[in-house]
Amino acid sequence: QVQLVESGGGLVQPGGSLRLSCKASGSIFSINAMAWYRQAPGKQRELVAAITAGGRRDYADSVKGRFTISRDNAKNTVYLQMNSLKPEDTAVYYCAGRQQRLFTKNGSDYDYWGQGTQVTVSS
Repeated sequence: QVQLVESGGGLVQPGGSLRLSCKASGSIFSINAMAWYRQAPGKQRELVAAITAGGRRDYADSVKGRFTISRDNAKNTVYLQMNSLKPEDTAVYYCAGRQQRLFTKNGSDYDYWGQGTQVTVSS
């Protein structure tokens, strides 16, 4: 079994930055592609960023140029650096992992999920 634990959320002013972390434990050898999703109140869950084990990345159009996903395989951790934050980035952010090598936009394709961390962007 795999456990994913997110951290790093909080309250930040517009224009500020946060770095989210997602640490994996358990049967980590079964994890390949990783992703960050978010869900705002009253909205559907959406893919924010994804990364393969080899480092290939993809981003939602709404965060391109502002967010960066990265992973440290030695530490079993995936990060999401969020810069120039906007109020519309407010959401619960979830880390997800899957056994397949490639990432997808479909949340149901991911095998493992974290509990989520709240990000609030407000003045």
